[in-house]
Amino acid sequence: MHEHNYKHSDTDSELGRKSEHDLTYNPDRLFPIARAAKRIEIGIQPDKPPFKGFDCWNHYEVSWLNAKGKPIVARAEIVYDCNSPFLIESKSLKLYFNSLNYTKFNTVADVERLVKQDLENRVQADVFIKLYKLDDDHVVALQKFSGERIDDLDVDCSVYLVEPNFLKTGDKLVEETLYSDLLKSNCLVTNQPDWGSVQIVYKGYEINREGLLKYLVSYRNHNEFHEQCIERIFIDIINYCTPQELTVYGRYTRRGGLDINPCRSTTVISATGKNVRLARQ
Repeated sequence: MHEHNYKHSDTDSELGRKSEHDLTYNPDRLFPIARAAKRIEIGIQPDKPPFKGFDCWNHYEVSWLNAKGKPIVARAEIVYDCNSPFLIESKSLKLYFNSLNYTKFNTVADVERLVKQDLENRVQADVFIKLYKLDDDHVVALQKFSGERIDDLDVDCSVYLVEPNFLKTGDKLVEETLYSDLLKSNCLVTNQPDWGSVQIVYKGYEINREGLLKYLVSYRNHNEFHEQCIERIFIDIINYCTPQELTVYGRYTRRGGLDINPCRSTTVISATGKNVRLARQ
């Protein structure tokens, strides 16, 4: 059975390698990555995560065949809990969806059921999957993050490896939403650039905006997956700014037809209504 032939060793990942494409359905292409190791690295006890949240994916290159062999195209929205034991490596998700390109299904619901089953087997948690055909009424218009954009601050930047000491607070208690479009990091394996926007919603002592911007810019040469970067930002703000409440939401430019959008919060938070599409998505 396909479902039990999981790849868990880092050496099995196809990131950075030339990959063959399947002409038949192949769930073995899905590559789960354990969250625990990178969390331990930034001081998180895997069994006691300090945040709640979700990982929201949009895949714009989804296709299969109907019962008569005619192609159907769609966009997939995928959401699962940020505290699932595993996340899915992005290239493997693309290869998995490509394996559906020549598979016949009677209905869209049949495709959703199969994808849900396969992803839940890998991440070991509930997965929400919704497929939107291109003629559906559900069209996501371009938006921008709510809040105050800090990118126009006149700051000197020369540090491009993560430096949390830039994070400072004042004495004033505030409740505000800030965002930046200047987040850039690199893939942990391939070193390809990952471009993103990050929104920070917090309640507590006012965070110095110049320092926050310099801190976000310091990710420019940092190598980690999207989810890990957002968790590191969350933990650094908690440790250096001690807010009463905090939500960090990252939305990344799509690559290979996929965009990945992690959200971490001190409070219970749902992805409903938060899958906005930014200008670079």
